[in-house]
Amino acid sequence: MRYQISGKQIDIGTALQAHVKTELDEVIQKYAERPTDALVIFSKSAHEFACEAIVHLSTGLNATAKAKDTEIYTAFNSCCAKMEKQLRRYKRRLKDHHKDRTQPVELFGGSSYILSSNDKPDQSEPETLQPIIVAEMEAKIPSLSVGEAVMQMELAGAQVLVFRNESKDGVNVVYRRDDGNIGWIDP
Repeated sequence: MRYQISGKQIDIGTALQAHVKTELDEVIQKYAERPTDALVIFSKSAHEFACEAIVHLSTGLNATAKAKDTEIYTAFNSCCAKMEKQLRRYKRRLKDHHKDRTQPVELFGGSSYILSSNDKPDQSEPETLQPIIVAEMEAKIPSLSVGEAVMQMELAGAQVLVFRNESKDGVNVVYRRDDGNIGWIDP
């Protein structure tokens, strides 16, 4: 398994890298059958250290965990505990959803845009109706079942997931509603 351990404007020592590899490897090998790589990012905001871990599984799913603490090792240990809890909680669902899947999840290309907001309070009517595009990025749209899409959204900690429905061959959206339930848009 490949590890990428980095720090945002902080130096990560070899002792911390070794600690991250041993602890995360133990958790991942215990609950995930075929992990491909892990990305661990440390950052500092004021007096707190933040740790974010993303584990990519060979089935195409990603598990994400984040934690903050005043000590960098404690932040990582909290993040690792959250990752372990997620993987333990979804282990049965991961096995049930993917035991029949022989191929990894198919990914289709798409575009993602960030549009500029109108922050000028004195301007009531825009000059043109075309929005200003601030950033344009490539996005991957996975081909999943609805259950797998909900599981992927929960594992990633995302509010919304756009996916291609395997059974109907169309683009669908699952999202977390304000009442805590999951919504599914099938146009």
